Amino acid sequence: MFLRTEKSVLFVIPWGRHWLVGTTDTDWYLDKAHPAATAADIDYILEHVNKVLAVPLTREDVEGVYAGLRPLLAGESDQTSKLSREHVVAHTVPGLVVVAGGKWTTYRVMGKDAIDEAVAAMDGRIPESTTEDIPLLGAEGYPAAWNRRARTARSCNVHKVRIEHLLNRYGTLATEVLQLVEQDPALAEPLPGADDYIGAEVVYAASHEGALHLEDVLARRTRISIEAWDRGESAAPVAAKLMADVLGWDQETTEHEVANYLKRVAAERESQLQPDDESADRVRLEAPDIAFGFDEDDVVVGGGRSDGAEGAKASDEQVIGEKTSEPE
Repeated sequence: MFLRTEKSVLFVIPWGRHWLVGTTDTDWYLDKAHPAATAADIDYILEHVNKVLAVPLTREDVEGVYAGLRPLLAGESDQTSKLSREHVVAHTVPGLVVVAGGKWTTYRVMGKDAIDEAVAAMDGRIPESTTEDIPLLGAEGYPAAWNRRARTARSCNVHKVRIEHLLNRYGTLATEVLQLVEQDPALAEPLPGADDYIGAEVVYAASHEGALHLEDVLARRTRISIEAWDRGESAAPVAAKLMADVLGWDQETTEHEVANYLKRVAAERESQLQPDDESADRVRLEAPDIAFGFDEDDVVVGGGRSDGAEGAKASDEQVIGEKTSEPE
């Protein structure tokens, strides 16, 4: 379901056992690495969605919140809601192809357009793109795998609902996750406080998906940080131990990863209670970032990041509410 507000389009989308509700469309001139949703943003979404719900949502129904920035192209309007969401590809200097604008849902078209531009002067020696005919990883054979899910559940001694969850997340690559369970049945156990996910998914993220930090798993490879009632606090120690076994972390590093994740959760919660962007940004940046490419003990304090620049883009906050409060 979607409805138009005075500032944006509001979507209400089924998301597993939750509903995804959003978005806002406001300017953001502060830290680009961690745009923060404010209390005003959340109240705005709840106010508008409650106009069409039989049972109104409250802040207590909100399990997770996230915010992001749109890379909008400059245009004639000062209102970001009126700027194009399309992308452009340009040869800015010889040998350099630049993609600007766009969005996640059109990434494949953006990639095709960029490659087409890069090879345009190569006299037809490059074959036409076949990206539209190539299935994504895990997509090939998916209908058959879905039809076999009950049989797979019996053979793996895993509940069918769990198999459906894995198929929805990994497609046919779910077999690789299930191989981990076969090697260590304990990995079929759900994570504390995030029982939609099992231990094997954490191990798979570290061994197959390039996850290097606990935050990578809880906030990116999975959606535990916005789907779990405690935003992954209960799952963090268990997930960190599973990652440690794969990545060779010692006890100090493991505890450091958990501590950093808990600081992130606390900072996000506090920022979402703030009345305005400036205070939300300040609170969010109190949580340190692990510095990628440095030793595990190195951190970058948020205040050291860029504090924004001209041409800041629209922020994009979304709220997850419990599925029990369903719209009509």
